[in-house]
Amino acid sequence: MACALTQGFILDCKESLGGVKSVRFVEFDNVVQPLTYTAGVATIVMAAGKKFWKYAQVRETSSMTETITANVQNGTIFYQQELTVILNKLAAATRNEILLLAKNRLMAIVEDMNGSLWLLGAKNGLDITSGNSATGTASGDRNGYSLTFQAMEADPIWSVASGAISAITN
Repeated sequence: MACALTQGFILDCKESLGGVKSVRFVEFDNVVQPLTYTAGVATIVMAAGKKFWKYAQVRETSSMTETITANVQNGTIFYQQELTVILNKLAAATRNEILLLAKNRLMAIVEDMNGSLWLLGAKNGLDITSGNSATGTASGDRNGYSLTFQAMEADPIWSVASGAISAITN
């Protein structure tokens, strides 16, 4: 059988946290293609002088989701990656950076609250698909931005080795 299973799954310790700690973006064309990966861990090589830009996230605001979409009749499968990024406080500089994010095809590294790093848009890129800016109504409401990015990939999200992150991040 070409797609034989290789392992089972047992329940692990209850020590996982939800949420996104940070997101790092780079223009898709500034990453040398094709990426290589071993056992689901990506090796990222940047174009000369280029790096990912880090966007710190307020805890319990941003999220990453990957949805498996399969068509049994057609024999197809793909993975829709979705990233929601929250940026607090409306500001001209932030507005200008969002404009640049919106105009580019991107790649992103998401750092989850467990310290794991995940690569989105590895082969086809990541695009902004929606977003908003709002002042809020009450004093305790968010004043800021909510941005949604999506990618469609043939493979599930790849991990990025934490030791490699300092060499490719501003």
